[in-house]
Amino acid sequence: MDPAQEAQNRETFRQAVTNTLERRLFYIPSFKIYRGVAGLYDYGPPGCAVKSNVLAFWRQHFVLEENMLEVDCPCVTPEVVLKASGHVDKFTDLMVKDEKTGTCYRADHLLKDFCKDKLERDPNLPAEKAAEFRHVLAVLDDLSSEELGAKIKEYGITAPDTKNPLSAPYPFNLMFQTSIGPSGVSPGYMRPETAQGIFVNFKDLYYYNGNKLPFAAAQIGQAFRNEISPRQGLLRVREFTLAEIEHFVDPEDKSHPKFPDVANLEFLMFPREDQVAGRSARRINIGEAVAQGVVNNETLGYFIGRVYLFLTHLGIDKDRLRFRQHLANEMAHYAADCWDAEIECSYGWIECVGIADRSTYDLRAHTVRLT
Repeated sequence: MDPAQEAQNRETFRQAVTNTLERRLFYIPSFKIYRGVAGLYDYGPPGCAVKSNVLAFWRQHFVLEENMLEVDCPCVTPEVVLKASGHVDKFTDLMVKDEKTGTCYRADHLLKDFCKDKLERDPNLPAEKAAEFRHVLAVLDDLSSEELGAKIKEYGITAPDTKNPLSAPYPFNLMFQTSIGPSGVSPGYMRPETAQGIFVNFKDLYYYNGNKLPFAAAQIGQAFRNEISPRQGLLRVREFTLAEIEHFVDPEDKSHPKFPDVANLEFLMFPREDQVAGRSARRINIGEAVAQGVVNNETLGYFIGRVYLFLTHLGIDKDRLRFRQHLANEMAHYAADCWDAEIECSYGWIECVGIADRSTYDLRAHTVRLT
C-alpha cells in the first residue's frame, strides 16, 4: 500500500474510533455547552470505569507488590519548591507564533508534521530527501532553538491554519501560575508533576522506613501543563492524572535484589546510538542491556522490565511497544538516563511512560535551596 493511502486509512480509522468514544460518552470536551477549551476533557461513566480499573491495577502491580509508601500531596505548589527543582527556569517548550494572527504553535511539532507528511504523501520524493527527513525526525528532540528555526525557514514551513509566516522559536514555560492567599505576595504554580511532593517529604519517608535504603514512594494525582497547542485528543492535554513512583537507592550501589525476576525479558528497545544512526528499534534482553551499559543500572532496568509487564498485562500488543532512550539534548534537566515506553497507534509512536534515573538532582537541589 502506498504511504499516502496508508496515512488516509489511519486517519479514517482514528476518526471512527474517536466518534464512537465520544458518542458512547467515554470522554467529551469539557465545558462543551460553552464551546469548550482546547486540552480539557471530561470522562463519562464508561471512561471513569476504565480509568479506575487501570489505576487499581497500577496500584496492585507497583505499590502493593513492591511494598511502596503511598502519599497524596497538594496540586498547588509554592514557587520556591519549583524554583529549587528547576521547573521555573527550565520547564519549557519552544514556541513559534503566526506573525499576523498571534496564534501559537509548538515549533518541533510543526517540523515533525512537515517531515512525516512529506514521507507519507509524496510518492515522488527523492531518496536523498527522504533520508534527510528521516534523519530530522530521528534527532528532532536534539535540535537547539536556532537549529529548529533554521529548519523551519529552510523548508518554508508556515502557520498551518493561515499559511502566514512564523516567528523564530522561543521558550515558553508550561506551568500554570497562581497566587496563594488573598495578598498575592505568595506566588505558586499548579504542579506539572507529582514527584516534587515526594522529594520534599524524603526525610520523613526515610524515617518512616526505619532510616533504611532502598525504598520507594508513589503518588496518584492530577498534574497540569499549559500546552502550547493541545491536540491528538487525550494524548496532549492541559490537566491529566499521573501515577508516579520515586525509588530511592544508594547512589554507590544501584543494584536491585529483584532484577533477576525481569532479567530474561526481551522486548523492543531503541538506544540513542541506533536513533542517531537511523536504525530501527530491536529486540534486546534487558539483562544484557544492563550488563553492556546500554541501560544505566539494575534498578533502572528492573523498573523498565516491570513497566513492560504492566503494559502487556493491560493488553498492549508487545509488537507495538518499545522503550526508547532519550537523546542527550532531549533529556529533562534532572535526568542522568531516561527511557520512554512508547506505544504505536494511529498517531505513530506515542510516549506513555517515562522511566528516568534522576540521580541525586532533586534531593540535592532542595538541600542547597534550604542551606
